[in-house]
Amino acid sequence: MDETKLMGFVNRAVGDVATLLGGSMVVLGDRLGLYRAMAGAGPLTPHEVAERTGTTERYVREWLSAQAATGYLNYEGDGTFSLPDEHAIPLTDETSPACVIGAFEMALAAAHATDRITEAFRSGEGFGWGEHHADVFEGCERFFRPGYQANLVSTWLPALTGVAAKLEAGARVADVGCGLGASTVVMAEAYPASTFTGFDVHEPSIASARKRAADAGVADRTQFEVGSAQGLQGRYDVICFFDCLHDMGDPVRACSQARGALEPGGVLMVIEPMAGDALEDNLNPIGAAFYGFSTLLCTPNSLAQDLGAALGAQAGERRLREVATAAGFTSVRRVAETPFNMVLELTA
Repeated sequence: MDETKLMGFVNRAVGDVATLLGGSMVVLGDRLGLYRAMAGAGPLTPHEVAERTGTTERYVREWLSAQAATGYLNYEGDGTFSLPDEHAIPLTDETSPACVIGAFEMALAAAHATDRITEAFRSGEGFGWGEHHADVFEGCERFFRPGYQANLVSTWLPALTGVAAKLEAGARVADVGCGLGASTVVMAEAYPASTFTGFDVHEPSIASARKRAADAGVADRTQFEVGSAQGLQGRYDVICFFDCLHDMGDPVRACSQARGALEPGGVLMVIEPMAGDALEDNLNPIGAAFYGFSTLLCTPNSLAQDLGAALGAQAGERRLREVATAAGFTSVRRVAETPFNMVLELTA
């Protein structure tokens, strides 16, 4: 037994406990407006933060101390704390692709299912997306929406063969697995000549998507329906799978159904979490986060469906290409990527 290695791991494990608790601290900071109150304000005392947020000073002091211990805040001495500008953007600016606040909300909510997932490990049964805590859906949208806003219209869609021109002229688009409708609304705002239909199996999400489209002023060119990829009907110039193909029970059938619904020359755009093909390629912080989400959310959701292929959130491009080829697509091209996503163009 190497005592140095043993204690090194113990110290790391205690740090991971702090990280786990830190997720709750971040969600508290978001919900109570603590980060927003500190952004750009310079050093503040607990009393000043409490006054700005309508909270209780004693709670705030403990939260500030916990956040300073993890390095999310700076302790400036004399009982004052500050939020660095470089931390404020990821924690408060939901228009920035660097914003990660939604990931904390989603992770904390996903952990509510730990007891059920424990039993699923033993039984092999699935656990459907709609069975999770409601904050999973909100957090998921908040995590992915900034990336869609930053990249979808400026980079991803123009990278697809001829798609931007079709959208500008007027195209029919299906957004499969649309969730709360963030991706659908972003596209509808950018391309007023086109029409967009969002599909999701989770009825409450569809209801929220309709409201968000109305609030954004694009209800006249969007519609949302409860439905799955396997049941996709109609004809479309562009079909999109945003971060959802790996969640499906039968991804080959989903892609095959999409291929049959495409007009001649149509494109299926598949956005998936960034991952290498080998496990060794994904042994990094992003991989750790996605494997964790996959264990609690993605894999159980797939196993809850027919076939239960369970690709997982770190499927990698090679496996995604195999799915596309099995579905009858003859061309698969990676057209864009970010630290969190890869974008694939599938054509027949």
